[in-house]
Amino acid sequence: MTEGLIAGIVVFTLATFIGFEIINKIPPTLHTPLMSGSNAISGISLVGALLVSGERNWHLSVILGLIAVILSTINVVGGFLVTDRMLQMFKKKEAKA
Repeated sequence: MTEGLIAGIVVFTLATFIGFEIINKIPPTLHTPLMSGSNAISGISLVGALLVSGERNWHLSVILGLIAVILSTINVVGGFLVTDRMLQMFKKKEAKA
C-alpha cells in the first residue's frame, strides 16, 4: 500500500512539472487546437474516474475517484466553453442593415 502510494505521488509530481513546462512553451496560436486535444484527454480521464468511483465499498480510491470525476467534469466543460469563446473571435461579423 505504501509503495504504491509513493509511486503514485512521484508520477503525479513528475507529470505536473512536465505538463507545466510543456504548456509554458506553447505559442498562443496553438492554444485552440491543443484545448480540443486536452478536452479529449479530460474526457478519457472522466471515464476512468467514473469506473474507479463506481465501487460499492467506500475506500480511499472511491473518494479520490469521486474527486477526479468532479474535477474532470469541470475541466471538460470549462475547456469547451473556452474553445467556443476563442472560436467566436474568428467568426466574421455580420453587417447591420
